[in-house]
Amino acid sequence: MTPDQDRHTAQEDWLRDAFMRSRDAYPSSQAPVERILATARARRKRHRAATAVGAVAGAACVLAAALAVALQGPHPSAGPAQRSFPAASPTATATPGPLTVSVGGGTTGGAPWSVTLEFHRSLPEGYELPTAPDGTTASGTALLCQRMYIGGVRIDHQGGPWSDCQPVTGTHDPAGSGSMGLWGFQGKGTSGPRLMVSNAEADIAYGIVNLTDGTRLKSNTVTIPGTDYRAWAVAIPNGKTISAVDQYDKRHHRLTHETQWR
Repeated sequence: MTPDQDRHTAQEDWLRDAFMRSRDAYPSSQAPVERILATARARRKRHRAATAVGAVAGAACVLAAALAVALQGPHPSAGPAQRSFPAASPTATATPGPLTVSVGGGTTGGAPWSVTLEFHRSLPEGYELPTAPDGTTASGTALLCQRMYIGGVRIDHQGGPWSDCQPVTGTHDPAGSGSMGLWGFQGKGTSGPRLMVSNAEADIAYGIVNLTDGTRLKSNTVTIPGTDYRAWAVAIPNGKTISAVDQYDKRHHRLTHETQWR
């Protein structure tokens, strides 16, 4: 062995002896397993607690934010807000219009004609109850009108909007039944085209107007729904003369026979 090799071997021996002495002077201890596990458990508990507190705080923030948005109203970018309308007042009701029914219609002498019954449940605005020559005022809470047209012109239109109307009380007033008339534009219905209208009583089902040339004009009675007011109507051509007017019930028994319309 050379002197260098001897010197290198001596150094290795010295280092090995120094290491052994250091190990013997400071013995290694067992790892603190229980302390490490306890520390880990404590950290997990703190983590869970922090997580729970954070969740509660987050929910509170979300609730507060939602409440703030609700109080502030919709965001401008959320589009137009839905409009809310107040509920209709239970006392606000629309005023119903008059009840009407077509009694008859057709053509006479090439001109169209029609008759309509019109019932107003209350006295219309602008209508005044008529006054008799003795100063007494007619009574009534409703109005029954007979609208008659020949050639698009209403008969008696010169008398104003309520001509050929009569006041009645309610929907079953006997005063609204039992009358008959011959209506026209000339000579109080004695010439030209005319309309025969009967405000028939309850038991009358139809009427027949007999002309002197043998013609028979028939019309069935029509009633305003919900009322006792009914009528039938026919058109008398110009130049024709009436010989008699008869009214029948639904069993075809003649109830009236009038000859004064010649």
